[in-house]
Amino acid sequence: MSLSCNKGMIAGVYFHDIRHDIIRVKRPSLNKNRMVPLRYASSERNYLLLKTLNGPIAMKIFKAVPFIIMSCIAAGCKKNNISHPVRKDIVETVYASGKIMADSEYTTFALNPGTVVKKLVKEGDVVKKGQVLYIINNTAPAARLEAANEAYEKARENLSPQSRILSDLRLSMQSAAIKFSNDSLQYFRLKNLWEQNIGTKSALDNAETQYRTALNDKKSAREKYYSTINDLNISLKNAQSQVATAQNDLSNYIIRAESNGTVYQMMKEKGEAVKANEAVALLGKSAARLIRLAVDQQDINLLQNGQQVLLKTDATGDQIYKAKVARIYPTMNEADQTFRVDAVFIDDDAKSYIHTSVEANIIIGKKQQALVIPINALLNGDSVKVKKDGKIVTVPLKTGIHTLDEIEILNGLDENSEVVTPVSGK
Repeated sequence: MSLSCNKGMIAGVYFHDIRHDIIRVKRPSLNKNRMVPLRYASSERNYLLLKTLNGPIAMKIFKAVPFIIMSCIAAGCKKNNISHPVRKDIVETVYASGKIMADSEYTTFALNPGTVVKKLVKEGDVVKKGQVLYIINNTAPAARLEAANEAYEKARENLSPQSRILSDLRLSMQSAAIKFSNDSLQYFRLKNLWEQNIGTKSALDNAETQYRTALNDKKSAREKYYSTINDLNISLKNAQSQVATAQNDLSNYIIRAESNGTVYQMMKEKGEAVKANEAVALLGKSAARLIRLAVDQQDINLLQNGQQVLLKTDATGDQIYKAKVARIYPTMNEADQTFRVDAVFIDDDAKSYIHTSVEANIIIGKKQQALVIPINALLNGDSVKVKKDGKIVTVPLKTGIHTLDEIEILNGLDENSEVVTPVSGK
């Protein structure tokens, strides 16, 4: 089965045999190299014939029969070929380019500047989430963490049952309570005697003053005790916050894997300096590969999930791999006016290397034994010129799949129709 790639005039690959040579052309809308087929042998012969006619032989012919040339020019004559529609397998594809990525690929960065003191993994290692990849020189943050831990332990001790601060306050509170109890008994005893006209007024007044002073001391001791507990709780929380901050600062000097997967690239060696926000490692899922493609905005509406993709990579030469469309992203890249399309391999033996460039054809339609004519026979408005009863007439068509060189005819012609195809020439 032969295969061409086109939507309108979109370039593609001619897969008559995957060993056939492929040439490249430019398409201005994407400014990308496109894969297109070598022309048929008949086309090559025509090209050679035209080159011959442009040489000395052609000059002799023209000199011999100038009146024929002048007659054609005056009459507006045109060269035409007569061809018949043929049946053949035809495939319509959309071109895409891109590269192979590791699934869930991500890059880790150094959050702080420093020097690599330990490199704990190498390329190809399988790692688990949280596993340490690098350790950056961290003497200063480690010292800050140690000091924060000591402050935290002191704050915890101040709130424990063995706290000297709270023990002294409890003793003061107990002493104030005992004194208040004694002064209270003395005051009410003298007050009862005074009501029985026993005792002196000055003794009662002194007892009342001591009673009220002891009551205030008792309240003050209690308030001071609970106020100190609140202050110590705040100090403990502040110490906890300082420990967390110091731990976070220290963790920024320890670079870890964010998820389970494989290390694909380690960008620093032991002893090398790193800058803040500098990339240091590339990781991703161990086995899964993702083909990230860019598709022209004019073609994106032709795609849907599950469509077959045929692709070749720079690393594997002309080997053709099969994949399928897995996801179509709705946002256009304004820089090159393309849409991102992700595909996944369906070949079990696909030897894929990440970040390898790929060229791909996404199959959007195919039909066996379709009735086709050359694309250059088609006129504007989906019509062709047909020789019928000795006359050239225009016939409207209903068309189907378009390729680079051919177009499917759904209605308007049959295999016996004589289609007029213009031939360019001088």
